Amino acid sequence: MDKIWRKGYGLGSQATAPLLVARSAAYRNQTRENWHSHTAAQLMFCTQGVVRVLTPQASWTLGPLRAIWLPSDLPHEFHALGDIRTYSLYIDPQTAMELWPQCRGLQVSVLMNELVQAMLKAQDPVAPDPLRAELIAPLLLDELRHAKTSAVCSVPLPTDRRLLNICELMLAAPDNNDTLDFWGAKVGASSRTVARLFREQTGMTFAGWRQQLRLAEAVAQLAQGKTVVSIASQLGYHSPSAFISMFKKTLGETPQRYLRA
Repeated sequence: MDKIWRKGYGLGSQATAPLLVARSAAYRNQTRENWHSHTAAQLMFCTQGVVRVLTPQASWTLGPLRAIWLPSDLPHEFHALGDIRTYSLYIDPQTAMELWPQCRGLQVSVLMNELVQAMLKAQDPVAPDPLRAELIAPLLLDELRHAKTSAVCSVPLPTDRRLLNICELMLAAPDNNDTLDFWGAKVGASSRTVARLFREQTGMTFAGWRQQLRLAEAVAQLAQGKTVVSIASQLGYHSPSAFISMFKKTLGETPQRYLRA
């Protein structure tokens, strides 16, 4: 992306660099874009399926029309959970400084989605329309500034090596029910130390962190066609209704409505 950014898609004759660039790409299920970063800030979302984005601080699982804001120069990678098409805005670093300094989940409004589609068409390399892109850009940035924060599945990651080892193992097995005593013995720390570090470094209790992890796994499995009944059973909920209640309380919608956006 940096090469494209330096080359530039000027918005008008006075522009020496683009205010923003829109890009779209299709990915097959389980495709992974390995760790990378770019000088431009990025807003990324998809309109169907689910994408999981990893940063050094957290794992983010995004359903349809939920976007993630990635500040300039932040290392990240992402995984396609289902066949997806991503839409991204790359925003020059100076303009991005006026927005947000940290990652956040944002709701993609109907207008924002339509403006992104229009910008993609205006920046089509085969038949570009620079004047139209110049007219769209201010409105698109204004819509972005007013975007609502979205409830997304963000699983914070600790920095302590022992806790990070626990988290990596649980990310690979979200249905794991091992206790703090077990994990403490495994990494060479007392359960009290592990519990304290979880609160200090993730802002959550161990139980709360595990529930957030399972919620993210549930979103991923829903995107791949699993039923609510099978997901609830696999993740240890007593009934599908208990799972649906937890899901709606955390993300504001039932599983079906969340994926339909």
